[in-house]
Amino acid sequence: MKIRWRLRMAAAQREVWTGTELRRLLAEKAGLELSSASVSALFTKEPSQVKMTTLAALCTALECTPNDLIEVDTTPVERPAAPPRPVADLPQVASGRGRSMPPL
Repeated sequence: MKIRWRLRMAAAQREVWTGTELRRLLAEKAGLELSSASVSALFTKEPSQVKMTTLAALCTALECTPNDLIEVDTTPVERPAAPPRPVADLPQVASGRGRSMPPL
């Protein structure tokens, strides 16, 4: 599965070209005050996590949906077939005198 952060593309499609413009929109339309560094990081890097409130504010500011900002490829990753595991030999019962195992 692959996840792509598409904020820069979504912003460009709405003619928002800089972090400064995006920061202004976030404050005006969504009431979210982010630092210049935070907006720059969102604009230039793929975040490992995004707060839901930030995602909602970005969608409000850019008038888009989360699907416009996050692209998820859910194609299953193909893995090579693992060889079957050998069946382990069952333990031998030593004698009738030993203690039995407790129930599972």
